Parts: sequence; structure tokens; C-alpha cells
Amino acid sequence: MLSRRSLLSATALAVSAPLLPLPAFAQADYPNKPIKLIVAFPPGGTSDVMARMVADPLAKVLGQPVLVENVGGAGGVVGTERAARSAPDGYTIIQTGVGQNAVAHGLDPNLKYNSKTDFIHISQIHHGPNVLVVNAERPFRTLKELVDFAKKNPGKIDYGFTHAASGHMAMELFKQTAGIFMTGIPYRGGGPMMTSILANEIPLMFINQDVALQHIKAGKLRPLAVSSLARNPLYPDVPTVAELGYPGFEALSWSGLSVPKGTPQPIVDKLESAMKQVMAQPAIRQRMESQGFVIPPQGIKPYTDFVAKEMDRWTQVIRSAGIKAE
Repeated sequence: MLSRRSLLSATALAVSAPLLPLPAFAQADYPNKPIKLIVAFPPGGTSDVMARMVADPLAKVLGQPVLVENVGGAGGVVGTERAARSAPDGYTIIQTGVGQNAVAHGLDPNLKYNSKTDFIHISQIHHGPNVLVVNAERPFRTLKELVDFAKKNPGKIDYGFTHAASGHMAMELFKQTAGIFMTGIPYRGGGPMMTSILANEIPLMFINQDVALQHIKAGKLRPLAVSSLARNPLYPDVPTVAELGYPGFEALSWSGLSVPKGTPQPIVDKLESAMKQVMAQPAIRQRMESQGFVIPPQGIKPYTDFVAKEMDRWTQVIRSAGIKAE
């Protein structure tokens, strides 16, 4: 039988037990249930493909399922807002990217999240250039020919764009850099825009390098330049905009993984380590590089610095061009 003193001690322990730092136990046990990965776009696009490419290997490293949830709307803003408001417990990860985490800030000064302060950016997954392509029936064979014509005929060349996409930003930056004026034709998505240029309804556009490749190989589109600083392995003979007389020109499509601010450091550290392991896997690297994507330096610091730089740069381009949110 318990003595009166022992009984009192046991009772005191039971009463005080809930005051112990339970979150610390949860952090040490993380993860002990499935993790949700929010993709702020519908299924099937490059963002969705990138997320699903890393979800399964990340699940294997962490020992729990990583379930992709597509939350589209407003160019990625809807899903990103939801992620920013999620519990900072490591069980909601958001795929961050150029549209919703850089371009959106230039379009809407009243955005309900701040990509510099409302997220911890775990690691970047990829970046890749856009390719400036023209319909093969059009006369432009070099970037210089295009620029020369545009300078002599301001506003008489049309181009296609999808609002706030990386290709749209690449074109705005190029027009500002080259000092030319061309007329933009807006499209609701990359699919209709591609259909239009293949039908020769518009002459040119910037488009993601992986999307353009099959049509270039088929001889339907002609590449004039890529928007990365270095040439892309898929297009070794296609020069960069930078090397064609516009030093420093760069406009990339990119994505990575982030978590809401306030996520405990041990969980952040575990996710960062897990992503470094995933992105070092030969199968992942081979699959991404075969599609012309570049795997950037991994980790919190390089990705955080990159997001901040992209936010500032595209905000300036958008303000200079006078682009407004749709």
C-alpha cells in the first residue's frame, strides 16, 4: 500500500504532468503521421510534376506518407494563403514558386502573406529557363533580327503570355532591357497559348524549356534564345539572351518546399536534411536534368536568399511595366 506521503507525491506528479513540454516530445517523434504537401496549382502542370517527383522519395526518407494536395486559384495565391495560415507543426508543407512567392508581391501590395517573413524556406527543388520561340513560318531567325524589327516597328509584333507566369515576366524584362515595345496577347493558360502559336495566330512567346522541346524537335517552333545565364543542356546550340548582348539577363521558372513560420527548429532541421538526401539521389537528378531542369544549391540559406532576391527583382519589373493584378 502507498504511504500518505507517496500518495501525495504521485498526485502532485499527475497534476503537474500536463505542464511538461509536450511539444518537445512531439518534435522528437516527428513525423508520426502523414504529411500534406500543398501545390497551389491544378494537377498536370510543371509545379505539380515537380512536387510529385519529390513527394515519394521524401516520404521514404521521413518514414511517413507525403500526400500532395492541389489547391489552385489566383495564380497560386489561394493555396499559398492557406499554407501560411496552417499550423506550424511540420505536417503542412507548401510548394513555393516564382508566381505565388515573387511575382504576386509585385502585383498585389495587399497580399495576405509575405514570402520573406511568413515562411521558412526549406530547400529549392529546381529552376529552369524559358525559351523565346517563334513560329517556324515567321521570318525571325535570330534575336537581333527580332529586336531590329521591333525597334523599327513598335507595337507591330504580337506575343502571347499567361498573366504573371514566368514567361510573362521574362518577356517584360526583355522588353525593358532591349528597349522595345511589342503587343501582348493574354491567354488563360499555357495550353491555349501553345495551340495559338502552333497555328501561327501569334508569332512568338517565352515558354518553359520542357514544354517547348517537342515542338522545336518537330520543326514547328524556332528557338531564338534561352533566359538562363548559362546555356541549357536541352538546347546546347541555343544562345542565352545574356550572351546576345544583354549581360546579366535572367528569368527563371523555379520551385521549392517551405513551411509556415513558427515551425519548431528540430522539425525544420529534419526537413532540410531530408530534402538534401532526396535531391542528392541519382535517379532524381537524372530525371530532372533530362528535362532541362537545374538542381540548385540545397538548404535553407540559399533558398531563403534566392526567394528574397526574386521578390525584389520581379516587383521592380512589374512596377516599371505598370502591370496590374487581373
